[in-house]
Amino acid sequence: MESTKQTHQFKTEVQQILNLIINSLYSNQDIFLRELISNASDAIDKLRFKVQTEPDILGEDTEFKIKLRPDVIAQTLEISDNGIGMTHEEVMENIGTIAKSGTASFLEILKQAQNSEMLTPELIGQFGVGFYSAFMVAERITMVTRAAGAAVHEAVRWESHGDGSFTIEPAEKQTRGTSITLSLKKTDKDETDFTDEWKIKNIVRQHSDFVSYPIVMDVEKDEPIADNEIIKDKEGKPIGETTRKVVKEETLNSMNAIWSRPKDDVSDSEHEEFYKHLAHDWNPPLTRLHLKFEGTTEYNALLYIPSKAPFDLFRPERKHGIQLYCKRVFIMDDCKELIPEYLRFVKGVVDAADLNLNVSREILQQNRLVMNIRNNLVKKLLELLAQMPVAEYEKFYAEFGTVLKEGICTDHAKREKIAALARYKTTKSEGKWTGLDDYIKNMQPDQKEIFYITGDNLDALINSPHLEKLKDKDFEVLLLSDPVDEWVVQNLTEYDGKKLKSAEKGDLDLEKVDDEKKESFNALFGFIKGQLDSKVKEVKPSVRLKDSVACLSGDDMDMSAYMEKILKASGQPAPESKRVLELNMSHPVMEKINALYEKDRDNSALKDYSEMLYDLAVIAEGGKLDNASHFSKIVGELMAKGI
Repeated sequence: MESTKQTHQFKTEVQQILNLIINSLYSNQDIFLRELISNASDAIDKLRFKVQTEPDILGEDTEFKIKLRPDVIAQTLEISDNGIGMTHEEVMENIGTIAKSGTASFLEILKQAQNSEMLTPELIGQFGVGFYSAFMVAERITMVTRAAGAAVHEAVRWESHGDGSFTIEPAEKQTRGTSITLSLKKTDKDETDFTDEWKIKNIVRQHSDFVSYPIVMDVEKDEPIADNEIIKDKEGKPIGETTRKVVKEETLNSMNAIWSRPKDDVSDSEHEEFYKHLAHDWNPPLTRLHLKFEGTTEYNALLYIPSKAPFDLFRPERKHGIQLYCKRVFIMDDCKELIPEYLRFVKGVVDAADLNLNVSREILQQNRLVMNIRNNLVKKLLELLAQMPVAEYEKFYAEFGTVLKEGICTDHAKREKIAALARYKTTKSEGKWTGLDDYIKNMQPDQKEIFYITGDNLDALINSPHLEKLKDKDFEVLLLSDPVDEWVVQNLTEYDGKKLKSAEKGDLDLEKVDDEKKESFNALFGFIKGQLDSKVKEVKPSVRLKDSVACLSGDDMDMSAYMEKILKASGQPAPESKRVLELNMSHPVMEKINALYEKDRDNSALKDYSEMLYDLAVIAEGGKLDNASHFSKIVGELMAKGI
């Protein structure tokens, strides 16, 4: 076979990642073996799924396993599998580049962790760079892989020293699957030897015991010599050895599907290790749900809620964390049909005995059993969240609250239950979280609605002029500072019989306007409206303000200022809409402007004051002025006159 070895350079960001991994001192280097075993397990999973549609692809090699081959003399460790293998193109795609969706995030977090001396191994699995974690212990990695269905001579050899380049060339491999050989770094006497039999067994037991396939290794054992082979003396007593050394293949992991065991028989430590294998997350889960459903349909479910949000939680291409099995036979991972988007952070396994092994994603979407499982899982998960202790739930909500609230917009049937789980800061909560049920309990006797205001800055919201009259009446206001909240309030217009009301839109019905005083300001308001005709649709006395001079409001069906800001920031066109300028008739500034207007309606300062009132209202809600320099000039002139 003619050799066509090619040398390729890693991309700059990939080389940066490699340098950080190779040169950083991790507290637990054992993690590399867990990652390589997990990759091997995933490769077998993919092949088992492919077998459902291509049953002949296995040939005679039908016993799946992952084999470890340590060589003490050569100081190498080989990890091989008989999974799906890879083609040349797949090697270039999967091994030539890493962390495609999260490279920048990974680099930033890794550098921060390194600078703070808190570099931990969980970063490896979290960002999909597990294969390269082997460079922590290896000076060279050689991989030979042959895709299922490919010929012997269609294998591929990949090799790298982690020095910025790798080579790739055709190779021969007698069996399908992937073999990775680590040429281990030289170690000092007191450092870990990863060819040591006891060390390898310990790592597998600790980190990969729950892998669904046998992890095997050739182990030297003492075997009794057959009685008829033993040399004996005249009295029949053995002379010499009664045992001999033999090498036998030993399975190192239990392959224990803990989801199928009674939940009381599974320890917390077993759950933690299984979760780490399943989720590639070094942090222990926050809580779990272990279910066994029996009846007309039977299935087991073991679900975990992570303690930390993954970096790609909001990336559209991220995978869900649910794996689907049928009688412990892997069907698929990333099973979106079993869990809604707003619970996509949940990791776990569902094993349904009555599921068709040849099921496709199209069939899954229509499968009544799958829909039944989905409904039950969502119901149980929401109950689990509702029953969490306050401190634990606040940890969860800080990580996943934004995602959970998406369900208020997308799951009409569960809207009320999800809304009950939502938490908000309020004008009275002193920085703590408050739920809607507690808000209603604390409503004033004459309060009929749940008031809220949206924006991107809590400090700006709590000090918003829109809330002055509400605070004066001791009404609590929800401070909605999460972008998703804009969609939440569009879908959740009522909760427990109480309507949700924006503090910046419509009539708040807090008190009646003084008609006599309004009459005295009508002419001025008409003048100001004329000056600001291109910006506002109405100028009127405020029902919101107590201390401030001006604010902008909208009608009930108008878009909020924050929603308009979100749309513009995302590059989407926001509909052109004028807002209402509300002015505080009791404010000294308004009284003086009105007096000036009545005295000299042609005074040129009135136009400047009209513009300034509008600009003050824009600034008060955190908006951006169209002509900041003009505003600055007027303020400067007023200060000069006042000092």
